[in-house]
Amino acid sequence: MRQARPTAQSLTVYLEKHPLATESGTKRAKIITRVGNMLNGLSLEDRQTLRGDGVTRDFFISLTPAEQANFLDATLPAGFKQIMEAFNKMEPEKRKEFVNRALAEAKKRQGEAPPAGLNDQLVQKMVNQGLNTFYAEASANAKLDLAPLIEQMQRNLQSLR
Repeated sequence: MRQARPTAQSLTVYLEKHPLATESGTKRAKIITRVGNMLNGLSLEDRQTLRGDGVTRDFFISLTPAEQANFLDATLPAGFKQIMEAFNKMEPEKRKEFVNRALAEAKKRQGEAPPAGLNDQLVQKMVNQGLNTFYAEASANAKLDLAPLIEQMQRNLQSLR
């Protein structure tokens, strides 16, 4: 019997029933793997819901640095691919609105330190994966539309050095 596609709610319930703080070793690793698999099976909307609710951030912060790196390796490619697919499908006006909002937010955050729980290596891993996906998956029009945002993100990263 196939399992139903995970939802934001089912992942939240799973995390509530399987707190990492009380686990170690193989059982802890299995929980982390399961969360990664569930996250990769979510729709883009459900991923955004969890991010907005802080569920994925709280889970991520509870991981050790090695677990964080492995979790990013397991979940970033699918997440970035979903984002690029959605962006490629957007109408040009919606894409422009999205870029303008994201650009304003990025400018506001220039010079800020990365979020708690993210070290420089993890930030660089996220940036590299995002850019790799962007160059591989974005349509020509999407690349043109996103160019100002990519440039601002580079300025933000340089301001951290």
